[in-house]
Amino acid sequence: MTPVPEGGDGGRPGPLRRLRTASKLDKVRWVIVYSTDLVPLLSLIGFYVLYLQWQAGMPPALAMGAAVLLAVFVVICLRPFRAAVRGGPRPTALLAVSGALALLLAVVAVVWALPSWLGTLAPFVRRRTIVLLSAGSITTLTLIGVLSGAGFADILALVTAMTFMTVISVGATLANLALWRLAQEAHEGEEALARLAVSEERLRFARDLNDLLGQSLTDVAARAGHAEERLRADPEAAAAEMFEVRDLARRSLREVRTVVQNYRAVDLDEVLASVRAVLEAAGVRCAVRADTAGLTPESRTLLATVVREGTTNVLKHSRAERCEISIEDGVLEMSNDGVSGPVGRHAPNGLAGLAERVRAAGGSLEAAPTPEGRYLLRAAVPA
Repeated sequence: MTPVPEGGDGGRPGPLRRLRTASKLDKVRWVIVYSTDLVPLLSLIGFYVLYLQWQAGMPPALAMGAAVLLAVFVVICLRPFRAAVRGGPRPTALLAVSGALALLLAVVAVVWALPSWLGTLAPFVRRRTIVLLSAGSITTLTLIGVLSGAGFADILALVTAMTFMTVISVGATLANLALWRLAQEAHEGEEALARLAVSEERLRFARDLNDLLGQSLTDVAARAGHAEERLRADPEAAAAEMFEVRDLARRSLREVRTVVQNYRAVDLDEVLASVRAVLEAAGVRCAVRADTAGLTPESRTLLATVVREGTTNVLKHSRAERCEISIEDGVLEMSNDGVSGPVGRHAPNGLAGLAERVRAAGGSLEAAPTPEGRYLLRAAVPA
């Protein structure tokens, strides 16, 4: 029986499941985006201003129309920063419409939309442009206040409040955008380090083979050439030389096989410690309980390979927050809470080749989601 995931729609995970299974970078993005949403929400002060003006005699129709425009303005201003985070093109239409709405609202003394609009515009224009627009809007409001005959104290209060809100709106938006770019660079750096580690291991293996085969093949070529020179003058000596070439080739083959075998042989305890450190660094809490003392070298190497493959799947194909690894009597169980769909939806295709290796060694390997909403990788090898 397939359980229905959180959310109740039978297919789409609910918000709690999406939050729990999201990657660290996704969570950072959500925090940055939703905190930046506070910038356009600052303009909601205009509703209180409209209420006061309605109480002071503003026509109800005008107050209601301004309130509708303010609500539309807030909704529109929530979109551009998301485009900036995605790295998409500048949403010129949204910025133009929201700017026009801010000017219309300023006509009915709802000036609080202007700082929010400047904050929304900031990621898409030069810093000098946003500074000039901010200074121009504050100066214009000051002139309007002077021409309307407002008192000095009222004008000073308005200018101070507008300056403060503009600095907060523009500064918070630019700071959050810079923080998001830093988070992206850090994430890309982690991936680059992982790729670099793999590349360095491959280069080390290539250097070992080059050192071994380079010398061996040089010896083979030299002895074969020497045998060719002696072939006509002393066939028996040439034959003896070729026997030595054959022995040298066999010895070189054994050395190559030894290098490859040592390359494949990995220490299970070191792998467990390394995997735990990698998962913890990726934000996945990892608990390890392993009894490896009685395992043969072949079984230890095989289980180490399974652990590595399982860790790769956790990091690449899940949004796990917790992973548990246990080894007892040659049985490895590796489970995580990163299942992002109904049970039975995902097949362990990436483990197919490894399963064949385990079966060839006399063991078994299974990988599937559990009814409890976890993903279990189980491998049994001869102890």
